[in-house]
Amino acid sequence: MTGIFLIGTILIGVLLYLNKNTIVHYSVVGVYVLLLMIFVSYEYLHINETENLFFKPDALSVLLLFALCVVSLPAIYHTYKYMVIHNETPRPRGLFFAAMIFLISAICMAYVANNIAVMWIFVEITTLSASVLIYHHRNIRALEGVWKYVFICAISITFIYIGILFLSLAMKEAGIETFSFDALMAHAPQLDPFWLKLAFLFIFTGFTAKIGLVPMYTAGIDAKDKAPAPAGALLSSILMNMGFVGIYRVYAIISKTEIQSWAATVMIVSAILSIFVATVYMINIKNIKRMFAYSSIEHMGIVVLGLAVGGIGTYAAILHVILHTFVKPALFFQFNQVYRVYQSKNIYDTGHYFKYNKAGALVLLLGFFSATAMPPSGLFISEFLIFQSLFEARMFILLVVVLLLLTMIIWGFGSNIFKLLFTPPAAINEKQIPRISPWDSVTQYALLALAVFFAYHPPATFVQLMHEAVKLIH
Repeated sequence: MTGIFLIGTILIGVLLYLNKNTIVHYSVVGVYVLLLMIFVSYEYLHINETENLFFKPDALSVLLLFALCVVSLPAIYHTYKYMVIHNETPRPRGLFFAAMIFLISAICMAYVANNIAVMWIFVEITTLSASVLIYHHRNIRALEGVWKYVFICAISITFIYIGILFLSLAMKEAGIETFSFDALMAHAPQLDPFWLKLAFLFIFTGFTAKIGLVPMYTAGIDAKDKAPAPAGALLSSILMNMGFVGIYRVYAIISKTEIQSWAATVMIVSAILSIFVATVYMINIKNIKRMFAYSSIEHMGIVVLGLAVGGIGTYAAILHVILHTFVKPALFFQFNQVYRVYQSKNIYDTGHYFKYNKAGALVLLLGFFSATAMPPSGLFISEFLIFQSLFEARMFILLVVVLLLLTMIIWGFGSNIFKLLFTPPAAINEKQIPRISPWDSVTQYALLALAVFFAYHPPATFVQLMHEAVKLIH
């Protein structure tokens, strides 16, 4: 199925780029949506079965494929709305849709890749696809954003490649001749610790550009800010999840060796620094989209912290990733409506949003509670479990530091959101404010509701897949 999915993606992408007919564009995008749903269903029904030698869907990849499918459908819909509102011409529209489906498909392949070298290839494809989305507006700011993104991601890809080379040296001791994750897991205790440490350092550092952690977190900030909001929604969710998958699979190998505690320490340092960086920016930032982007850095820091501490934290880390995949796109989708009202990303240019768009304002209010993990947010459950893992590991000082940083983030996030929702704007011509249909916010309500549902009342199949994914490490 992976071969059919890839061939179908290429054909649809080429047709979108070459054809200028509006009906053809939206028709082939509809075909891709159907193809994506079939692919995700097939991978679930054939879990743990090797496909085309290099691909093997496991519990982790199936969970993230499900989240990807759920988010991609409204992302494509909101892209359609974006194109209509901005009256985009056929060529930019076709190119944008083509880049979006290449991005989604490359992420799918990275999720199910059973070979770190193959995963590396698809990680590179996501960089190229995302670059097209970031540069969509073709202005100097978009050029600056795409240049920074490509430059940092190029360095990160090089780091991963160097890490793979070090991994190959570690494999010589164990007599492993393939880069498949299955083989590496089976022979992990025989891997040379010295080369394995170097491999982990480079691979982990490389993937921080995608997941959004220190030291390469800057790659995603400008990208999410400069890209159209539907693309920003994908970059802040499913693309960051790809970075998580890369780190998770490498750490699963490390967890079977004597250097696990060392690797966990490296991850904890990166996680705490990431949460600290997010805090510093969140209490000062006034750009709404960048605020959402730094919020994602905070959440990925919490995720990696839970993964490194272990215990219930591993389960909570996976759950947090999935719930964040639902919550953050809802905020980015809503930003489209915010921008239509105020024609600005600056919080000082906004205000009284409840007056101009009640349905959208409620999305932002609920999204604020969800993104800051306040009850009844689904993220409250996963964060609580991560804090529990820190408590059980007797990392009390670390727990207090994290709680203090998150408190400051809530204050910074909340002050901006409540300014947007309730305080009067500095200057606005109410006669020029467009009427926004409440139906435009339905997808955001659905995503926020899914985050609550899967946290408080998850289906039995979902819980089973979660436990199977945890077993990769424990």
